[in-house]
Amino acid sequence: MARLAQDTVPGATSADVRPIGEGGDHASWWVGPDHVARCALDRGGSERLRREVGLRELIGGRVGVPVPVSVASGEWARGRAFTLDTRLGGVSAELRPVTAAGEAGLARLLVLLAEVPVGSAEALGVPPEAPRNMPGLLRRATAAAEAVAARGEFTADRLPRLRVPGAESATAPGTLVHNDLKGEHLLVAEDGRISGVLDWTDAVTGDPAEDVAGLAISVGAVAAVRIAEAAGFGRGGCARALQLARCDTLTLLSDRLRGIDDSPLPLLRAQLRRAWEPTPLDGPAAA
Repeated sequence: MARLAQDTVPGATSADVRPIGEGGDHASWWVGPDHVARCALDRGGSERLRREVGLRELIGGRVGVPVPVSVASGEWARGRAFTLDTRLGGVSAELRPVTAAGEAGLARLLVLLAEVPVGSAEALGVPPEAPRNMPGLLRRATAAAEAVAARGEFTADRLPRLRVPGAESATAPGTLVHNDLKGEHLLVAEDGRISGVLDWTDAVTGDPAEDVAGLAISVGAVAAVRIAEAAGFGRGGCARALQLARCDTLTLLSDRLRGIDDSPLPLLRAQLRRAWEPTPLDGPAAA
C-alpha cells in the first residue's frame, strides 16, 4: 500500500499511510491528510469499486452534496481494483447530529438522485433491483421481534408500529438509489450540514423508499419523514420507508443476538431506537 501511495500521491511516504480498517469487500487506508485509498479484496468487490468510480463521475456536481473524487485508479494486484479518492471533511452522522440545514441538503439529494437518468446509471453497470417483498419482510420481522423481545431488547407494545398504514400499497417509479444511506456513509460538518456522501458501491436503480429507510435508521424516523416530505414523497412512500427500516432493524438485531452477524451491538440498538420513533404516519398505534 505504501508503494502504491508513493506512486500516486506526490511526496507521500510509508509514514503517511495509515489503515482505516477492512469492511465488506474492500480495505481502506488514509494516505496523508487529503486522500483515502480503497482496495478491493476479491473480483466481486473489484467490479463494484470500478462501477462506483464511474457512477461518481456521472453524479458528481449533480446530487447537491459532495461525493469523493477518484484521483487515481487501477489494479493493486491482478484482478483486484483500487481507487485513490479525495478525502471529504466532516464526521459520521453517528457522531454528529444533522441540523435543519442538513435535512434540507438530504431532501435535495433525494430529489436530484431521482433526476439522474436511470439508463445512464445502468449503462455503467448499476444493477436494477425490484422492490422488496413486503409480506415476506413482515413475516421475518415479526418472528425477529419475538426473539429480540425475549432477550429484553424490544417491548411488545411497540409491535403495532411495524405495520405503517399505507406502506404495502405504495409504489413509485424506479430511480437511482444509494441503497446504504447509513450514518457512517453520511458526513456532517460542524454546522450540521451534509459535507459528503460516501460508498456508492451498493447503488442500484430501484425503490427510492430504500434511501428514506436508510435515513430513518441513521437520523431517526421523525427526521426521515420530514426529509422525504420535503423531497416530494407522498404519505405512501414515507410509510413504506418506515416499514422497511423497522423490519430491517429488527431482523439485523435478531441476527446479531443469535451470533450470525458481527455488527456492533450498540450501533444496532441505536438504529432500532431511531427507526422506531413514533411519527404521525403511525396513527393511533403510536400513542
